[in-house]
Amino acid sequence: MKTTDELIESLIALSFAEDIGDGDHTTLCCIPPTAEGQSRLIIKEAGVLAGVEMAKRIFHHFDPELKIEVFIPDGSQVEKGDIAFTVEGKVQSLLQSERLVLNVMQRMSGIATTTHLYAKQLEGTRAKVLDTRKTTPGMRIMEKEAVRLGGGENHRIGLFDMILLKDNHIDFAGGIEQAITKARNYLKEKGKDLKIEIEVRDFNELEEVLRVGDVDRIMLDNFSTADTQEAVRRIDGRFETESSGGITFDTLRDYAVCGVDYISVGALTHSTKSLDMSLKAVK
Repeated sequence: MKTTDELIESLIALSFAEDIGDGDHTTLCCIPPTAEGQSRLIIKEAGVLAGVEMAKRIFHHFDPELKIEVFIPDGSQVEKGDIAFTVEGKVQSLLQSERLVLNVMQRMSGIATTTHLYAKQLEGTRAKVLDTRKTTPGMRIMEKEAVRLGGGENHRIGLFDMILLKDNHIDFAGGIEQAITKARNYLKEKGKDLKIEIEVRDFNELEEVLRVGDVDRIMLDNFSTADTQEAVRRIDGRFETESSGGITFDTLRDYAVCGVDYISVGALTHSTKSLDMSLKAVK
């Protein structure tokens, strides 16, 4: 299994390969290879900055000699007109790497900005906002880092670091008790120490989970706020609780005050608007 660093490097290499192909002929035709210059990252709307450290990795992947001076670190609130960093070196390198840097930073900053708004909605409650696996293929590590920088928490990174028994797993396994038993036996057999979360769709399934036990977290899927409050009462702190399914920004706090520990929101990553910024030459 590849490490996080290896996955990021693979993504950067693939991204350059699809963008540059056999050469950036626009740059190569008009910029001499010895030309030196400087660009600066200009913020064009307010939000939460994310992707600065990733930008450094992208620049140095393409040209290790590029020099980056950071003025605003990841996770900071930014305003229109702020300068996040400057990058200096060969102009050919600056031009060939600028679009990938902007694509990553705009996407990550948009996610961090949205997550920050959701996290603010939960202030004063015990609930924390979680991301999901509804991420852009290949960019999950970056997008989940952006959630963290925005004040959210990461759910599982992938299928390998937590067991989440969802409706289809339960139905195919033959029911809740069978799914939980098989999960526990599997972990014991493989010598793995992973948390087990199970999804419930109604109170009958919830009561069965409470009877069987042997899980770490219960996901209340598409419960109304009234049913969520009743479910939290029945669980009574014996397991972590998570609300999921159809929860919007406007209903987020209503679920939080029911007393759940976590609220998962796919919209943090699957439909977030990018934050506007540009990388401009310093004349």
